[in-house]
Amino acid sequence: MAVRKIPMRKCLGCGEMKPKKELIRAVKSPEGEISLDLTGKKAGRGAYICRSAECFRKARKSRQLEKAFSCKISEEIYDSLEKELTDGG
Repeated sequence: MAVRKIPMRKCLGCGEMKPKKELIRAVKSPEGEISLDLTGKKAGRGAYICRSAECFRKARKSRQLEKAFSCKISEEIYDSLEKELTDGG
């Protein structure tokens, strides 16, 4: 039986490669709305962050989400993403 390949993704906060299932996907929808995708199935451009608030803060400080999505992200969006991460994740 063939061994299944585990998809790896890089965390925007710490920069470590980790299995995709261990990370949370942030997604920019075709309409330009940015949200957390806990299912991993939403349409749009995705970027991955560890499930820790510390990694999210590092990504926020270094503007990694803005670089990944090629757009400006307001502080309100960052705040709501961080709240969603700490409450739901």
